[in-house]
Amino acid sequence: MDKRQSPENDAAAAAEDEQSTSEPGIAEASVDVWAAHRHSAAGSQVDVQTVTDKIAEETAVALVYNDLSHAVMMVTPTDLEAFAIGFSLTEGIIDSSQDIYDLQLIPGALGIEVKISVSNQCFTVLKDRRRSLAGRTGCGICGAESLQQIRLPVKPVAGDCVISHAAIQHATLALSDNQPIQSVTGAVHGAAWCDADGTIMQLCEDVGRHNALDKLVGRICQEGVSTTAGFLLISSRASYEIVQKAAMAGMSVVVAVSAPTTMALEVAQQANICLVGFSRAGRHVVYTNSQRLTQV
Repeated sequence: MDKRQSPENDAAAAAEDEQSTSEPGIAEASVDVWAAHRHSAAGSQVDVQTVTDKIAEETAVALVYNDLSHAVMMVTPTDLEAFAIGFSLTEGIIDSSQDIYDLQLIPGALGIEVKISVSNQCFTVLKDRRRSLAGRTGCGICGAESLQQIRLPVKPVAGDCVISHAAIQHATLALSDNQPIQSVTGAVHGAAWCDADGTIMQLCEDVGRHNALDKLVGRICQEGVSTTAGFLLISSRASYEIVQKAAMAGMSVVVAVSAPTTMALEVAQQANICLVGFSRAGRHVVYTNSQRLTQV
C-alpha cells in the first residue's frame, strides 16, 4: 500500500501549521479567564486574566473510496492513515489492510481529503450498501439512509482470552497518564489496547470516541498486533457503535469508564464480548459474558 501526502494545497497546510503548536492535534488560543473572589474584605471581586490556552484541533476529513465520496467525519487531525484503515475495517468496507492499494492525504482549505484505492470486490460491496455519513463528534451513524443500515452483520468473537479484574484496574488507573492531548485540552477521548496484564500497549486520541477507536484499530493493523489476547479500554460511554467496531476488530473484552447502552449490551451478547462499564479506581461493573474475566 502506497501512502503519500499530495503536494496540492501546500499553502493552506502551511497556514494551518502556523496556527498550531508543535504538538500534534493541539492549537493555541488567547482566552480571558474570569474568576470571582467571594471572601474579599472589600466584598465580591472579579479578576479577568488573559492567558494562552491549548485547544484540541478538529477538522473535517472526507473519506473517498475509488473516487467515490463515502463519509465526512469531524476528526482530530492525527493518525489519519490509521484512522482511514481502521474506519475501513470496522465499517466492513475491507476485510484486511491488503484490500487497500493506495492511500493519499490531501489537505485543503476546508479540511482533509483521504483518497483510498480499494480492491474491485470491496468497492462493489461498498456501492451495494453505501451509507452517506455526516459524522459528528457525538454520533457515528448520522446520515444513515435506513434503519437496516445501522447495524453491520457481526460474527461472534472467537478465542478464549481471559482477563483478570486486576488487569482492568491497572489499565484504568494508567489511562489518564497516557492521554497527552486530553491532559492539556480536556476535550478528547482515548481508546487504548491493553495486554492481558493491563499494560497499555497502544493509545489513540480524538474528539470522537468512535474515531479514537478507528485510529487504534488502524494502528494495530499497521503494526500487526493480534487482538486475540488483551482488551479495549475507552474513556467514554460504551455505545453500540463502540462495541460493534470492537467486534469487527476481533476484540473480546471491552472496558469503558462510563455507562453502556441497551444496544451496546445487545451487540455484546450477540458478538460474545465481555462488556465492562463504569471502570473506576476500585470498582467496575460487568454487564455481559463474565466468563471472560477471572479474579486472578
